[in-house]
Amino acid sequence: MFGCCVAGRLLQTNLQQVDDTHALFEIPAAEKVNHVCVFLLGTVVFPEGYGATVHFLWPGKGSQVLGMLSNEKPSAIFRLRSIFSASNPASGMSTPSAFTSAASITTGQVTAILGFAVEPLEAVAAQMAALPTVSINSTLGSNAMSITPSSLAKPVDPSALAEKIAKHLFNYVSGFVPSGGVGPDSMVPMGVIARWYESFVNKLRVGGTAFLERGE
Repeated sequence: MFGCCVAGRLLQTNLQQVDDTHALFEIPAAEKVNHVCVFLLGTVVFPEGYGATVHFLWPGKGSQVLGMLSNEKPSAIFRLRSIFSASNPASGMSTPSAFTSAASITTGQVTAILGFAVEPLEAVAAQMAALPTVSINSTLGSNAMSITPSSLAKPVDPSALAEKIAKHLFNYVSGFVPSGGVGPDSMVPMGVIARWYESFVNKLRVGGTAFLERGE
């Protein structure tokens, strides 16, 4: 359901499902991480009226609620560097116990936890309201303070999303087909698809799935 990509690293697919409402990624060598992107894969959507809070747990220093994801806000980018500095202490919000046992420090390297807690949108909105304004704006965008539970609950049609992704791929690779046009025997080098994938993921990191609506 969730995806994670640390800037400068490969996409992480090793999501650990802790229970029905909690999942996490381990972030190795977390002391070297500046930014992380989280997103919904589009294969599974939240039940109506639900979203997820995103938590970052640093062993021995505490935890911080970074932001949220919902069907309407399927991706976000967070800055992690100095998140537990003296000028920006931990949030003080309770950390789900599902995340605390996985964090560790070994041989000078920190394995931090990026956790997801699926909760009712009312609870998500309450936690977002408790975050500093800067954090809210960076998580939800310029209209963050006007976000309400009802505005977060817009469902996403998985079949429609899959169709848009397939159309985006088709339009991209068709530009590399010889002038004869696209036909049942047309062949496209795998390198073209790899470049499409890299471009697609980069656009997801920057602005979520809005570019699919614009046909970019």
